[in-house]
Amino acid sequence: MGYRVVVVGATGNVGREMLNILAEREFPCDEIAAVASPRSTGTEIEYGDTGRILKVKNIEHFDFTGWDIALFAAGSGAAQTYAPKAASQGCVVIDNSSHYRMDPDVPLIVPEVNADAIDGYKRKNIIANPNCSTAQLVVVLKPLHDAAKIKRVVVSTYQSTSGAGKAGMDELFEQTRSVFMPIGEMNPPSKFTKQIAFNVIPHIDVFLDDGYTKEEWKMVVETKKILDPKIKLTATCVRVPVFIGHSEAVNIEFENEISAQEAQDILREAPGIMLIDKREDGGYATPIECAGESATYVSRVREDPTVDNGLVLWCVSDNLRKGAALNAVQIAELLGRRHLQKG
Repeated sequence: MGYRVVVVGATGNVGREMLNILAEREFPCDEIAAVASPRSTGTEIEYGDTGRILKVKNIEHFDFTGWDIALFAAGSGAAQTYAPKAASQGCVVIDNSSHYRMDPDVPLIVPEVNADAIDGYKRKNIIANPNCSTAQLVVVLKPLHDAAKIKRVVVSTYQSTSGAGKAGMDELFEQTRSVFMPIGEMNPPSKFTKQIAFNVIPHIDVFLDDGYTKEEWKMVVETKKILDPKIKLTATCVRVPVFIGHSEAVNIEFENEISAQEAQDILREAPGIMLIDKREDGGYATPIECAGESATYVSRVREDPTVDNGLVLWCVSDNLRKGAALNAVQIAELLGRRHLQKG
């Protein structure tokens, strides 16, 4: 006996990926519904490679009564309006937006890192999915933290345009085409603040009073909530001209001694991680290799001689998968195993 599952925001990049991953991982669905905004009502979308076609339903009129799990990929506005409705009708919400992440009554989950925290979902019947850049980071930090206790993290991200949705990817494509096939003037940027093609932009989300951006703030507070509130973290988040895959350069300072070899051995066996770390040309992972893959790839693990007990590493991950859709489906699997067993 399986579950009745709703995907909200099913026509967006992450929503479509959720459908693909549910099918790919053979999540036990007796029934699945694709739901989106009124403008998408009636659109037909595929349920992975199953050959099954789903007709999109209107979120404004959808009744969540009798449904078990709703995966939300529709943004903060829709989550604020419709997630409490779904939760009150007995459907457990797994929300990909930022709206509930820092709510103390909503668990913020990465299954490889803090699976036990899911037991608190009943307070609001809502579970939050972390920011894409945070998700891959904490998967890497967790086993190292368990081994040597992390004090401080400095991270610089190199985030793909798919993190800004289809409009971000389209803007990169159109600007790139304009450079190579100039027909009149290039359109001014609309999704990003500057040209993204052949450029990097040190600005993701809005600026805060302290000079950091909200994306950088999210990495700080979410890492503390998921992993350990005592960890000090500072981030610089950068948008780069890549379609899929976020990369991060991570500098870690530990309380206890840990060598690069020890870290490699730990990461090689850690859940959700693929270590590719050969000290030779091409012996590391890049976004091209991680696109379409479920693992977070770790490379270039080395000791930092400028601090006691310091390491530096590089990690990349498909932000539409582990950073969003895959993590949400993994949460649903965890929820099923621990709380919603059917049978």
